[in-house]
Amino acid sequence: MTRTTTVSATSASLTPRQAWSRVRGLLLALLVLLAAGIALASVRSGDQHGRLDPRSADRYGSRAVAELLKGRGVSVRVATTLAEATTGLGPDTTLLVTSPDLLAPHQQEELRARTAHSGGRTVLLAAGPPSVGTLVPGVRAKSAGPTTTRDPECSLPAARRAGAIETGGFRYAAGDLATTACFPSNGLPTLLLFEQGAGETVLLGSSDLLHNDRLDDQGNASLALQLLGSRPHLIWYLPSLTDTGAISGHDGEHADRGFTDLIPRGWLWATLQLALAAVLAAIWRARRLGPLVTERLPVAIRASESAEGRARLYRRTNARGRAADSLRAAARGRVAALLGVAPRDAHSPTTLVPAVSTRLDGDESRLRYLLFGPAPSDDAALVRLADQLDTLEREVRTS
Repeated sequence: MTRTTTVSATSASLTPRQAWSRVRGLLLALLVLLAAGIALASVRSGDQHGRLDPRSADRYGSRAVAELLKGRGVSVRVATTLAEATTGLGPDTTLLVTSPDLLAPHQQEELRARTAHSGGRTVLLAAGPPSVGTLVPGVRAKSAGPTTTRDPECSLPAARRAGAIETGGFRYAAGDLATTACFPSNGLPTLLLFEQGAGETVLLGSSDLLHNDRLDDQGNASLALQLLGSRPHLIWYLPSLTDTGAISGHDGEHADRGFTDLIPRGWLWATLQLALAAVLAAIWRARRLGPLVTERLPVAIRASESAEGRARLYRRTNARGRAADSLRAAARGRVAALLGVAPRDAHSPTTLVPAVSTRLDGDESRLRYLLFGPAPSDDAALVRLADQLDTLEREVRTS
């Protein structure tokens, strides 16, 4: 006859259903994250492709204004790095920076140093607090406002010829600088023109007027052509997070760079976001585990085996005092129940010892030593104590 042994699943071995229940939440979160990434990539590869790019014909591109400038005899050169943008600057050149806030601090300082001595015009689109303080010292950018139709309300010929345009975005406070302020929003201009060194700088709070789908609204095309076509050459600079930019001094020699200068700025933000996501995931998993719950043991353990196991632990650590206290406490509880003593008084010498002495007519000092005495000196004394407690309990039970 063959005996078949069946091993039952315990709490230490997970069933496939339990394993699926634990990981399905994480898998669902990863699936949602993947779907969101694909959707975002699709969106950015659609309408967002070529934003403010003079070669792009989509709604957010700027090919229309670039073609108009070329038709007026202005050469348009696209630059994607700081080195390309600052090459060939001169009095006959206009430099358009489409996203100044994407430039790292050292790139902003380099750009300001190069444009201050070029003698040309620099146009900064939607320069916010991260860049305007370095690119244009003394000017502060205020919170962005909605893009709407605004009147020039200034003496700048280009603005007066253009008339009302669609502008908004950042507003600028120039302090004591000598500037020409146009198209105000809540008391602050959204277009600021002033001389910087041998050249001039134009701050435009919003880049919407250069988009293909808005160029023909109001006087957007007129102002764009006058701001960007005042010189025969236009450098169209499209900064990006991957453009680390070569840092050089005014003498043209490269300065020393650290390791962090070689890392694109976007990776630092990505690392921070990943760390935050990891912390949130840890909190989520910790909360999902919930509080501790009672669970039946997978196997039944006999009381004698449990007692023997505890005795071996006491012996291994020479905890005779702990073992004696455990034996005495158990004996006091059982004796008190036989005598009718309340459980709260079972461990009180002044209550339990007189009750036992009255029942057995015994010596109270001996009973006190037996039930509340000191720890045994050796293993033999511990064994004698256990025997004496058993004898006492039998005597109380039979008396």
